[in-house]
Amino acid sequence: MKTQLLSDVRTAAQILRAGGLVAFATETVFGLGADATNPAAIDRLFRAKGRPQDNPLIVHVADHQRWQLAASKMTEQAELLLRSFSPGPITVVLPKSDKIGESVTAGLSTVGLRIPAHALAREFLSACNVPIAAPSANRSGKPSATTWQAVLEDLDGEIDAILLGEPCGIGLESTVVNCTGDVPVVLRTGAITLEQLQAVAPETQQITSLASGGPLPSPGLRYAHYQPAAKVSLVRSTAEVAAFTQEVLSASGYCGLSALNAGSSVGLLRVFPSTEAYARGFYEFLREADRVGLANVFVELAPNSGIGVALRDRQQRAAAGETH
Repeated sequence: MKTQLLSDVRTAAQILRAGGLVAFATETVFGLGADATNPAAIDRLFRAKGRPQDNPLIVHVADHQRWQLAASKMTEQAELLLRSFSPGPITVVLPKSDKIGESVTAGLSTVGLRIPAHALAREFLSACNVPIAAPSANRSGKPSATTWQAVLEDLDGEIDAILLGEPCGIGLESTVVNCTGDVPVVLRTGAITLEQLQAVAPETQQITSLASGGPLPSPGLRYAHYQPAAKVSLVRSTAEVAAFTQEVLSASGYCGLSALNAGSSVGLLRVFPSTEAYARGFYEFLREADRVGLANVFVELAPNSGIGVALRDRQQRAAAGETH
């Protein structure tokens, strides 16, 4: 199968409604879309990504009026958060509709619902007019794709089409908030911060632990994620990078907010002007490190505030605990 590169939304929607897999841009990362009411399409999606079956999928709809395509009930918490932050990079967990198959939710009675802000994504979702399950459009465990070229790199021949769009503006996955309990609980960090959520719903909490062996309430919580072939090491200062020999540095990459010390020359260098730019470019940096065949990458830990909290989470998962 040859993956088509499309600019026509209607053609892309026809493919998806017929059971196909279509990647599309959102403001966060590229999503790999399948009809959430079509079990065969969902099975294809899991196989194309190599994704574990117990890792639930987020379901996307075009606007607030279509939430019933995915959920059976809108809670007061979710309605408040959606009104405040959506369309946008937030996913609310709600009781699922019977139309959504168990394979989408990994057997859970709940579903993650998202209304993206990206104009092309919403046009596509509207044209499809079905609930669309859409995890990140990359091989499972690898860095998420923020450009259509990165999608093609991972999934060429495995999916039907890519709806061409501009690189993603945020670059990190959505904030996921469980809205089915007594208080909203952040399951996955994202561009919408805990502080922003608490400004609207002061009782909002951050999840502190997962039940051992229990079902995953959200994607991005248990399995290895965002990992390139290169070894990722987190550093707190550029002095830690300078301690390595030039032989090691020449086969390594570095990304961060701080410039490297004079005399430290690496094989791939990305110094970002802001934490937002760092978040936007982080996954593509990891992918570029693999394209040029680097053995190591040194990643400066992001500030522990604003979107830096979510970026730190992705950095730590990419490094799998490797810190200097």
